[in-house]
Amino acid sequence: MKARPASGITVGVAALVAVVMLLGTLPPQRASGTETVAITIRHSRFVPAHLTVRRGATIRFVITNTDPIDHEFILGDEAVQRRHEAGAEPSHGEVPGEVSTPAGETVGTTYTFSEPGRLLIGCHAPGHYAYGMRGWVWVVLRSHTRV
Repeated sequence: MKARPASGITVGVAALVAVVMLLGTLPPQRASGTETVAITIRHSRFVPAHLTVRRGATIRFVITNTDPIDHEFILGDEAVQRRHEAGAEPSHGEVPGEVSTPAGETVGTTYTFSEPGRLLIGCHAPGHYAYGMRGWVWVVLRSHTRV
């Protein structure tokens, strides 16, 4: 049998597969050792709501609030969440992992995960945490785990 030359479609499909495979192996965006994770607030939910990061990772969270109401992005353990649920802080931004997210805006906060375990993400605008506006971050020891 005689070999046929590859058609333009076959070459195009092969090139597309190669690009997709390459993109799937690229690391998350980095700026001086900081990984960037995009979080969207949609219908009073964090998307994604569950993340896994490695201990020692510094993550820049870029949070886009697509809702018509204000929210918060509070990252911390149970004690941090209880404090914010009981508190009356009108806005956030000075503490790593804590930021107010006005309606229709994009904000950011950076957090370094120094200890393994589970941290919680929550919004403590009145009634939001009780409604279920929360998520979590697993901090793991193994260096091969990525965001």
